[in-house]
Amino acid sequence: MVLIISFINTFFVFLLSLFFAIFLPLNQSQPTNLAKPALIENKGIYLTAYTAGNQARMNELVDLIKATELNTVVIDIKDYTGKIFFAADIPLARKIGSEEIRLPDLKNLLASLKEQGIYTIARITVFQDPYLAESRPNIALKDKSGNIWRDWKGLSWVDPTQQLVWDYNIDLARQAVAVGFDEVNFDYVRFPSDGDIKQIAYANLADASYEGKSKVMAAFYKYIYDQLRFEPIVTSADLFGMVMWRSDGLNIGQRYQDAAPYFDYICPMVYPSHFPDGFEGFANPAEHPYEVIYRSLVNGEKLVSQPRAKLRPWLQDFNIGAVYDGSMIESQKKATYDAGGYG
Repeated sequence: MVLIISFINTFFVFLLSLFFAIFLPLNQSQPTNLAKPALIENKGIYLTAYTAGNQARMNELVDLIKATELNTVVIDIKDYTGKIFFAADIPLARKIGSEEIRLPDLKNLLASLKEQGIYTIARITVFQDPYLAESRPNIALKDKSGNIWRDWKGLSWVDPTQQLVWDYNIDLARQAVAVGFDEVNFDYVRFPSDGDIKQIAYANLADASYEGKSKVMAAFYKYIYDQLRFEPIVTSADLFGMVMWRSDGLNIGQRYQDAAPYFDYICPMVYPSHFPDGFEGFANPAEHPYEVIYRSLVNGEKLVSQPRAKLRPWLQDFNIGAVYDGSMIESQKKATYDAGGYG
């Protein structure tokens, strides 16, 4: 009798184990590291959603790409307005009405670009998000009077410490994966810099010093990595060019060494016109694009030894501080290559 019961118990345990082995994996959500797009030496141009949604203009730009060394486009899917430019399956976006469809056929557009060998990057403006801030004042940055704080342009910002904001942008990044982008580029991953920032009353930031802000941003960078590491997408972050020189957070929370472990690319905005007069001994840095960019990238390499992220700078193609003609663009490209930048 004891032997029979023992046999039955053992057999039951065997069947139960077999059931879990066969059926449980089918019903459990296990992270799967799908193949990510290969990292390439990007040579890209930035497009607004209006441009990308204009078929005639896109045809012209594709012809330009085919005729030159270009191989990449960066397309806004959420810009400084906070509007999302395609039909994204995000409950909060639908609830607050933040969709403004400028890219009605985005999936087919991306498929067409991919067929032609063009790498696609989705740009997301993160914490400068007036639409979300105005729709959800409880997560907006406030001034000391309790009103929504605005920068010099009159734009409101969401609070970088808010988990809801982090998840909202991660959800958008996942939608970028779903429609077929190769990469998600996160911009405005920082605290505000323009405006009367002394009037900001941080509700959830006990330490509003340079170090306190940097800790918040470092946590956000890691959160992006943790949430997207198993997605078939490349990630990048735009940082101020001065992070290649300073490690104090610039009072906006941005430090190259905090971001480098968590992205595939770091894209410093090393626009020569944006460096202060007298920088590296140049009365007008905008007139010295090669020197500014070369020295910035080389100096950045000293801040982080063997970073995970490759350096892929944004280059200047606008006339501030100097006229940026073809020779000025070429000098910036040469500086990038000479300094070991990757695209």
